[in-house]
Amino acid sequence: MAGGATLLVCGAPNQTPISASRYHRTMRTPLMAGNWKMFKTPAETTEFFEKFVPLVAKADHAEIAICPPFINIPAAVAGAKGSKVTIGGQNCYWVNKEGAFTGEVNAPMLKAAGCTWVIIGHSERRQFFGETDATVFQRTTAALEAGIKPIVCVGELLAERESGQTNEVLKTQFMGGIAPLTPEQFAQVVIAYEPVWAIGTGKVATPEIAQDAHRVIRSLAGEKFGAEAAAAVLILYGGSVKPDNVAGLMAQPDIDGALVGGASLKPEDFAGVVNFQ
Repeated sequence: MAGGATLLVCGAPNQTPISASRYHRTMRTPLMAGNWKMFKTPAETTEFFEKFVPLVAKADHAEIAICPPFINIPAAVAGAKGSKVTIGGQNCYWVNKEGAFTGEVNAPMLKAAGCTWVIIGHSERRQFFGETDATVFQRTTAALEAGIKPIVCVGELLAERESGQTNEVLKTQFMGGIAPLTPEQFAQVVIAYEPVWAIGTGKVATPEIAQDAHRVIRSLAGEKFGAEAAAAVLILYGGSVKPDNVAGLMAQPDIDGALVGGASLKPEDFAGVVNFQ
């Protein structure tokens, strides 16, 4: 995109255009985050970190996060100790006080266990566990109140993309789950764009397709929170990211990192993603 171009969101007639020349990667440190989903035992977690940490010891160009299952967080924190790797949870409850909520883990618990991050609103949570934009907002604010940085996920289904609804879906999810935040809260949030049709399928959005969606999200952020906030927010791409496609994605001006699933389970593969330069 040329330096004088503007960013527009389809279907937002009252939007104020934002100059693309204001967005420079140099002001945003990339974040490469691994989402382990429901994989690995504590012993396997320890083994992973023994191999992984040396492979990314010189990765000064990006922040690194790994989000294992809850039961593996202590082993992950221990394995990452003394390194630049940080740890996150895969979800948190929207109530920060202790209580009778069987099966839930809240943000203060994650922080006490050594977590820095938490994934909110992943498509699998939306698809299988009834997550809504409203609960995404509730979880996000709970995480922020506890001092945990949320990675808030948005993205469209295959049918929605094929019917031309991608921008509408992204706007709906942004307005319901992110826009109600205060400017101060928004400054602590990372957004992850994850096209649902590219998660765990081996399919990946082309760099150009991913960039288009990231541009829409950044423009929505600018409309709601202003150009400076939009320029600062990290927007990650998630969807079958691997060592052989990460460089093309990271070359796009609005892609600030990756939320990695399957490729984050093997030390060599995730190190290959982290060391994309």
